[in-house]
Amino acid sequence: MSEAGRRIRVLVADDEELIRGAVEALLGLEPDLQVLPGVGRGDDAVAAAQELVPDVCLLDLEMPGLDGVDAARQILRTVPTKVVIFTRHARPGVLRRALAEKVSGFVPKSTPASRLAEVLRQVAVGGRYVDSEIAAAALSAERSPLTDRELDVLREGRRAARVEDIAAALHLAPGTVRNHLSNAMGKLGVRTRHEAAQRAWEAGWI
Repeated sequence: MSEAGRRIRVLVADDEELIRGAVEALLGLEPDLQVLPGVGRGDDAVAAAQELVPDVCLLDLEMPGLDGVDAARQILRTVPTKVVIFTRHARPGVLRRALAEKVSGFVPKSTPASRLAEVLRQVAVGGRYVDSEIAAAALSAERSPLTDRELDVLREGRRAARVEDIAAALHLAPGTVRNHLSNAMGKLGVRTRHEAAQRAWEAGWI
């Protein structure tokens, strides 16, 4: 049990209901873990964390609404909790994004349930855990040549169809957005903003 016999309260967010249900069921077998009602979207994870204030949030990397890192950013700025990201496909650059947002753990979905429970316990008391294979891949990954604002524009561009929508979401002028997109396309050697966003996503920069 955690301090004073209190169970560690865990929120699971994953858009694959079968996986989320299995993870919740397996973690629920641990006597010191209390599994809270889970969600399937990143934006819902933010709302649930703000309402329930779990000790640890276990967030899938790829979710609709917000991805796991974006959800972690919003959660950690508004809720006194810890975040662990888990994923089937760990793109190396994503680990850098996650650590920059003060995520406490990063694990693959292949992690055995007993080991995952240990990671959650470790994180709940202030520790950190990064899977060794993901860490090794991140160290050897290509670093982004793009500025933070260029990455922001490409990230938002994956969700928004129009430049005007990107501008509104980031509180920028449309002309400024076009300049950032043009710079990013030039640096990456691609012809369209969609190609630039895809390249940045595949590299794990956004």
